[in-house]
Amino acid sequence: KGRKKHTRPASSSSMTSLNLDFSVLDRPVRKEANELTSTLENDVLCGINSHDQYFALPKVEDFSRFQKDVVEHVKPQHGTTTLGFIFEHGIIIAVDSRASQGPYISSQTVKKVIEINPFLLGTMAGGAADCQFWQRNLGIQCRLHELETGKRITVTGASKLLANTLYGYRGRGLSMGTMVAGWDTTGPGLFYVDSDGTRLKGKRFSVGSGSLFAYGVLDQGFRHDLSIKEAAELGRRAIYHATFRDAFSGGTVSVYHVGPDGWTKMSGTDVGELHYEYYPADPVANPERHGGGEGDIFVPSKREHEVEEDGGKKEDPSPEEAMET
Repeated sequence: KGRKKHTRPASSSSMTSLNLDFSVLDRPVRKEANELTSTLENDVLCGINSHDQYFALPKVEDFSRFQKDVVEHVKPQHGTTTLGFIFEHGIIIAVDSRASQGPYISSQTVKKVIEINPFLLGTMAGGAADCQFWQRNLGIQCRLHELETGKRITVTGASKLLANTLYGYRGRGLSMGTMVAGWDTTGPGLFYVDSDGTRLKGKRFSVGSGSLFAYGVLDQGFRHDLSIKEAAELGRRAIYHATFRDAFSGGTVSVYHVGPDGWTKMSGTDVGELHYEYYPADPVANPERHGGGEGDIFVPSKREHEVEEDGGKKEDPSPEEAMET
């Protein structure tokens, strides 16, 4: 009798119904491109920014013209040296590792070879972010192609995918000069692809601010019947000489070989070590007469009137004799 009487909870019919708002899960409605552009231009002209979801835009009358002009003013300065060539036993790819921001060296350890898949390599020259992003995107496209068809993509097909992608962004400010190298059922393949959508097939390429120096060494030492070791040394030496003459190239020289079984990294050597390997510091016999620098000691030749004749020196000619001669 002294126990407290429990009451049953009210039935569901008597409870207040909850109205949940699931509209946040709906797919967002996007404006058409023309409508969005006109809205943004009106905001700029009116000097207001009524849409918080947009970035603040510069208050100029012609926004499209402003974009084109500002690209020329803030055009980035960049430099690198990359090369690739086909020879009897496959392909050699050699690159440096320096990244620069104008006159400032921002990094000496940039990996400028993108390993797309076990049989494909891509190189970086231009904007580091652009090259890394779009070549990794190329790796995704190559993998999807392999899953869809059950076959590994050819070098020609991979380079075409990259060229088509970059052509769609032509004039949008991308800065890329890349090489796509690999081995497929037809053998070795080497293509040059840049941010304008240009695509060239070739057997020897060098891209970057130091490419002219690399071409000089590459053209002088190239033979089709080089061994793998000789070809790797040629690529290493070409990149070294480019880093020696080009201030925007440096760091380490990475050399890759692409063959029927895929790519292999041959070496990664600091250019400072290569300098003393190619030009060892030999002791100088007479340091007082040596002016420093590379090469042999320069000994100035005697003037003609100082040459010893008959055991004695010929005296300097008088001004009258000098004028007569």
